[in-house]
Amino acid sequence: MSAPSLIATCWTSAGAVKPLDQPERSPHDPLDRVAAIADTGWNGFGFSQDDLRVVDETIGFGALRAAAEARGLTHIEVELASGWWTSDEGAWRPTWELLLRAADELDAEFIKVGTSFGDPVDDLTPFVEPMRRIAEEADAVGTRIALEPLPFAMIASMPQGADLIRAVDHPAAGLVVDYWHVFRAGTSLQELAERVPVDIVFGVELSDARNEQVGTLFEDTRDRRTLLTEGDQDVAGFIRTLREMGYTGAWGVEILSAEHRARPLREGLALSRDSALRAFELAER
Repeated sequence: MSAPSLIATCWTSAGAVKPLDQPERSPHDPLDRVAAIADTGWNGFGFSQDDLRVVDETIGFGALRAAAEARGLTHIEVELASGWWTSDEGAWRPTWELLLRAADELDAEFIKVGTSFGDPVDDLTPFVEPMRRIAEEADAVGTRIALEPLPFAMIASMPQGADLIRAVDHPAAGLVVDYWHVFRAGTSLQELAERVPVDIVFGVELSDARNEQVGTLFEDTRDRRTLLTEGDQDVAGFIRTLREMGYTGAWGVEILSAEHRARPLREGLALSRDSALRAFELAER
């Protein structure tokens, strides 16, 4: 098979910062991150909202895109939009507008969206029209939205996420299928293949973890993901399943852990990419 297109998702290159920090801002200069990502062999990258604010207030999105193109990075993702289903637009729309503008000027593949932490909802209806509306806004600037279900959030599993995307019924609305959230939600690879149509899978993210959950689900996902093939999960089987489903897109690698945050930028990026290549080698055996 051809070599996979590997994307350093935002936390893989963010360094000593973690989700829910205030702000969630990488200590690394944006252009230094782009250079390190390219030099360690990746095909693209993701940036989160607080880093995008830094770019917007300093060099501008045009300069970031030019740097990426000059180094052959052809795939860019931006994140994270939340609150989009609520009526309090003053709370969420400023970040959404930033992400829309970033996606437009960076020619991003998609804007990643999420929901709030909490118990899974029983009724998807309140989310359908608001998601259709932001999908239309994304489509208007030439991009898409990709929902990432989280087992500790209101949309808690890939099958539930797929049900929502089908109800939204807009070509610019799809899913990010993150393997950590697949196995921690208790979704089997068979159920994933049966319940999630590949045509709504806009992105895939890879990581590994031990079988034992430590702390809350959020603490476990933030602090204890491992390099691929260094945990207990069937990453190779997940890759094979997605390929058998017909997935042909890029593969994000999201290494998110206390250990990874302590690594120097280039070392962390190189180790993450090497581990992904090992996983693909196993998948092809």
